[in-house]
Amino acid sequence: MRGPATPSLSFGALSDVGIQRQGGINQDAVLAQSLPNGGLFAVADGMGGHAAGELAANLALDTVRQQLAPGLHRSAAPVRLAEAVQAANMAVLRHAVGEYVGMGTTLLVGLVDRGALLIAHVGDSRAYLLRGGQLYRLTEDHSWVAEQVRLGHLTEEDARQHQWRSVVSNALGAEERVRLELYGLILKTGDRVLLCSDGLSSVVKESALLTLLSAGHPPKDTAQRLIAAANAGGGPDNITAVVVDVEREGRPPGYELPVRRSEGPVHVDVLVNTQKGNSMQTYLLLTLAYFTLLGVILLPSSRTLVGTLGVAVMVGLMVAQRLSLARQARAFLAQPAAARGRTGGPDAPRARTDEDPRRSTGSASSRGGR
Repeated sequence: MRGPATPSLSFGALSDVGIQRQGGINQDAVLAQSLPNGGLFAVADGMGGHAAGELAANLALDTVRQQLAPGLHRSAAPVRLAEAVQAANMAVLRHAVGEYVGMGTTLLVGLVDRGALLIAHVGDSRAYLLRGGQLYRLTEDHSWVAEQVRLGHLTEEDARQHQWRSVVSNALGAEERVRLELYGLILKTGDRVLLCSDGLSSVVKESALLTLLSAGHPPKDTAQRLIAAANAGGGPDNITAVVVDVEREGRPPGYELPVRRSEGPVHVDVLVNTQKGNSMQTYLLLTLAYFTLLGVILLPSSRTLVGTLGVAVMVGLMVAQRLSLARQARAFLAQPAAARGRTGGPDAPRARTDEDPRRSTGSASSRGGR
């Protein structure tokens, strides 16, 4: 018996200015809304001065909301999501003139489409998945300190305290073609997803995130507790948290999920073209169905054989697709960031570095003084 097409979700979303920014403008923006086939959730963290950062973050989320509004089904969800991020990038870029020159924003979007979570990621906001008592980090920061951690030059603790921790290497508004990461995974009943700005993830350790997310409180209460924990840790930045619970999983979508690329963020047109190429299996299934039906009509004496062979081939293709999704999910969640009873994996080897990220290549942007 097939499961329901659409999932059942509950969620809570909150944003706070933080302790050290009290009285100032919150340059974080948050989006959380139900959709006919799931839900749309996003976090944006603006930069470029108080007014500019707030404008950039809200422009990005307003554009994403409009681009992914129900009824605008021009193509498969991964393509529409990538195109929505590009539209948000252009909206920020067009407004970055006059007093707003240099403004930008990070953007993290989680689109639940039937039984899948699609993630579009630009910057250093983070997505986490709580499943089976383990916490998985679903994103890698696009920042200078994150790259140093990956190279083994800094530990995670070094990165939290480093003077260049606010330098991002990728953001909306930096160039006409946005660079992003786009990937997806199948959701299961009981999953809990967290989207948050670095005002939370840079203050509250992943072992503490695991404890708070596993406590069993409803999503909105959990979001409040997460923000309280960040403020208890000093609240140096604006803090945003979106918590989504999968109460009942939906059926997997008919398209192939985008796969996480090892090279990190790539230009949006590359991702769109790749995803459109992945739709070939859907076209192949439709073609097989057409020719199977045609064979049954034109060859009545062999209709049983033709129909059986056609159905068998189509079932084989669909089974292969489901097995591919299962392998992808196992690889994607191979290493938890934290698990009950222990913290995350061992620290990377430590080596001091005095390199100034502002002298490195790329489009690094600093959010100091946000």
